[in-house]
Amino acid sequence: MFNIKISSRNHAWISVISLGFAAFIFNTTEFVPIALLSDISHSFDMNKQDSGIMVTVYAWVVAALSLPLILLLGNTERKRLLTIVFILFIIGHIICYFAISFNWLLFGRIIVASAHAIFWSITSALAIRVAPYGKKSQALAIIATGTSLATILGIPIGRIIGEWLGWRSTFLMIGVMALLVLLILIKVLPKLPSINTGSAKNLPIIMKRPALVGIFIIAAIAVSGSFTAYTFIEQFSIDLVGMTANELTVLLLFFGISGIAGSVIFGKINTKHPLSLLPVSIALLTVALLVLYTSITSLPLFFTVCFFWGIAFTCMMLTQQIKVLDLASDATDIAMAIYSGIVNVGIGAGALIGHQVINYTQIEWIGYFGGAIVFMALCITFFITLRYKALFIERAKANTGTEIITH
Repeated sequence: MFNIKISSRNHAWISVISLGFAAFIFNTTEFVPIALLSDISHSFDMNKQDSGIMVTVYAWVVAALSLPLILLLGNTERKRLLTIVFILFIIGHIICYFAISFNWLLFGRIIVASAHAIFWSITSALAIRVAPYGKKSQALAIIATGTSLATILGIPIGRIIGEWLGWRSTFLMIGVMALLVLLILIKVLPKLPSINTGSAKNLPIIMKRPALVGIFIIAAIAVSGSFTAYTFIEQFSIDLVGMTANELTVLLLFFGISGIAGSVIFGKINTKHPLSLLPVSIALLTVALLVLYTSITSLPLFFTVCFFWGIAFTCMMLTQQIKVLDLASDATDIAMAIYSGIVNVGIGAGALIGHQVINYTQIEWIGYFGGAIVFMALCITFFITLRYKALFIERAKANTGTEIITH
C-alpha cells in the first residue's frame, strides 16, 4: 500500500510539472513579441511603437474571450479541452510563420490568443486538482516557475532564433514545442471531468463578493502599471541604458530568474502569511518602477531594480490567483476566466499607455507613469486587506488547514 501511495504522489507531481511546461509554452508566445518588436517592425516597414499593438491586440482578445469561451466549453472534459486548445495554438503559430503582412500576423496571433483565453482559465485550477493533497501553493508555484522559465529560456532563445533565422522561425519553433508538450500531456494527464466550473448563473453571485471584486480591480490596475514599462523594456534598455543585443538577452534572463525567485518566495511564505504578501509585493513593484529611470546610471543597479521588479510581479500575480481560487471555490473556472480576462485587459492597457507616454512625452517617463498607476493599486490593496482581513484568513485556513500568521 505504501508503494502505491508513493507512485500516485509521484504521478501527481508529474502531471503538475507537465502543466508547468504548458505554462512555459503559453507565456513564451505571449511575451516573445516584446523581444522581437524591432525585427517585426523592420520586416513590415513600421516603427517600433506601432508594432507594439501586437501586445495590446493579443491581450485584449484574451480578455474578451476568456469568459465567453469558458462558459461555452466549461463542461468539456479537461484533457480533451486542453488537446483542442493546443491544436488551435499550433495552427495560430503556423499562420504567424507564413504571414505575408502585419495584418496576417495579427490574425495568427488572435487565433493563438483564443487558445490562451481557455488555457489560463483552467490551468491553475487543474494544477491544484492533480497536485498531492495540501500542496496547492506549491502546485501554483510550479506553474509560476513555468512562466518564469519562459522569460529565462523561452523569450531569450526566441530572440536569439529571431536574430539568427528571422522572427518567423521563432513562432515556428514555439509551434513545434507546443506539439511536443501536447504529446506529453496526453500521456501523463488523467481524464479530468469538469467540476466547480460554474455557469452564467454564477456571475451575479461572484460579482457580489466585494473582496473578490477588489482583487479583480487590483489586478487590472497593477498589471496595467507594470506593463506600461515592461512592454517597451527592449526600447528602454537599448535607447537609454545603451545595452547591446547580448546585454538585453541577459536582462531578459534576469527577469526570468527573478520570476523563479518570486515563485519560491511565494511557495514558502504565502501559506502562513496570506495577508501580508500581496501588499508587500505591490509596494515593492511600485518602488521598482518609480526608480527605474534613475537606475540607468549604473548597469548593475539597473539589473538589480529589474530583478526586484520581477520578484514583486510574480509574487503579486500568484497571491492574487490563490485569493481568487479561495474566494470562488464553488466556481473556480468562471472566476479564473474573469481574472485572466482582467489581467489581459491590464496588459493591453499598459501597452497602450506606454505607447502614448512615448509618443507624447519621452520613453524616460514609462517607469514613472507605471509606478504611479501601481501606487493606486497599492492603496486599494491596503483597504481591501484591512476591510476583509477576517474573510481572507478564514478562506486560507479552510483551503490549507495551516495555521495563519496575521502579524
